[in-house]
Amino acid sequence: MALMQASYSSKCMRREVTFSALLPVDDMEESEKGVKPLKALYLLHGYKGSHTDWINFSQIREFSDQYNVAVFMPSGADRFYLDDEENGELWGEYTGNELVEVTRRMFPLSREREDTWIGGLSMGGYGAIRNGLKYAERFGRIIALSSALIPYTIANIKPGYHNGIEGYDYYRSVFGDLDRLLGSDKDPEALILRLKETNSAIPQIYMSCGTEDFLLDVNRRFHHFMKQEQVEHTYYEGPGGHTWEFWIETVRDALERASDGGTLEGLGTEQYV
Repeated sequence: MALMQASYSSKCMRREVTFSALLPVDDMEESEKGVKPLKALYLLHGYKGSHTDWINFSQIREFSDQYNVAVFMPSGADRFYLDDEENGELWGEYTGNELVEVTRRMFPLSREREDTWIGGLSMGGYGAIRNGLKYAERFGRIIALSSALIPYTIANIKPGYHNGIEGYDYYRSVFGDLDRLLGSDKDPEALILRLKETNSAIPQIYMSCGTEDFLLDVNRRFHHFMKQEQVEHTYYEGPGGHTWEFWIETVRDALERASDGGTLEGLGTEQYV
């Protein structure tokens, strides 16, 4: 297992960016054509986090080795992995497009869509859903844990609003015109509908949220929307809050399913078609 920190000059961010990487190199398969390309997971951190969170607080290094998948963990600041064109920081383009291409040039990764996954927790769960759908031609799977699907709650808010975490000015700076948020490319429901309208492939989606999590209502709402739209996905609710204990358990379950091609064995989740 190789653990490293890499930096490069990003065109999307107009500066040097740093990400953490895990490469299960010990048991890489070889053939007459050389080393077999690795599957890749682009794993996003939560609000107030950094690219080291998954390494510091979870067993992702063990899981990378166990499921033979390379894991790349970028920083997202607190910008919800959305493009900030005003400041010239294209977090969405960087996460959903540029980083994939750069890491494919740097490491022996598969270029197949079904071998390229995006995941995250909380803010990163939203980022995984949004960018996994926005760049659906790249990603075969989305792993979304306790996702901060806050377009449901901040759309149309007015100056003076504060939910105890952030206020109107912050959400306006990250999501843009909040009166036009729903239906935009920052709205996961709108992205699903656009993919359906164009008969485009929708990534396989795994969602989970603890029954004591303050984000349970918005996760249920998106789950019910996908059921209504007959979008195949896996959704799990179980005991737990907005905690690493819950995320460690469910990211393991998601990777187990991915390695088995999406079987229903694991935490007792139901799959919806």
